[in-house]
Amino acid sequence: MGRTTRLMAYVYIALALIFLYAPVLVMMLMAFNRSQLNELPIEFDLVWFRALMHNERLIQATINSVVLAIASALTATLTGTLAAMALSRYTFKGKGLLQIMLIPPITIPWLILAVAMLLMFFWLGVQRSLLTLYLGHVTIQLPYTILVVGARFAGTDPSLEEAATSLGAKPWRTFWRVTFPLVLPGIMAAALFAFTVSFDNFVISYFLAPPGVSTLPVEIYSAIRKGFTPEINAVSTIVFFISATSVLLVGREISFA
Repeated sequence: MGRTTRLMAYVYIALALIFLYAPVLVMMLMAFNRSQLNELPIEFDLVWFRALMHNERLIQATINSVVLAIASALTATLTGTLAAMALSRYTFKGKGLLQIMLIPPITIPWLILAVAMLLMFFWLGVQRSLLTLYLGHVTIQLPYTILVVGARFAGTDPSLEEAATSLGAKPWRTFWRVTFPLVLPGIMAAALFAFTVSFDNFVISYFLAPPGVSTLPVEIYSAIRKGFTPEINAVSTIVFFISATSVLLVGREISFA
């Protein structure tokens, strides 16, 4: 690769990164700006972080989102891992159809899924509750976890499991001592993916959340409709740092696995 080509590649990558991260950087700068109207020049201050500590609605919505994301991600990851193992290691009738059916839930807009689930719960006589919200999030997470963990299963050598079995290891012991360590990076990636899908979701939460319960995306939407407050910049900055740290830690674990 010539010098000019390398320079053009670096410029292209730099522009792509600027395009991706410029909005986030602007938001973070405004979180530390004293002006309520995001005026320039920036006057560095932590006033909006202090105000956030007294905003009970945003704090409670953040807690709701974190708890919901963790609970649904654990369920989706466990169920998705077992499903991926069955699809990768066993042959049965309808296997191909099941693999194909994993794609539509990813391509169907979440608005359509939310309306469909709301109508289904209404038809079953189930009122909107924390359970319907939880089930809705697990539903949209499952296809992603199955595909991510399934890709990891596809990249492992089944002969290692067969060797353990031939040496007398029971199926459960073979799974924990051989299979599980091999697919653990994929499981961690799937769990992080599922957490992100849940935490960031607005449509499912908006349609299926019970009255009086709000997640962070819904609360931010409601706050913007009433009038933007820089406290949203503050909580978004905190969430971004937590998410970025989680991604870096999981990526580091996967790279060393």
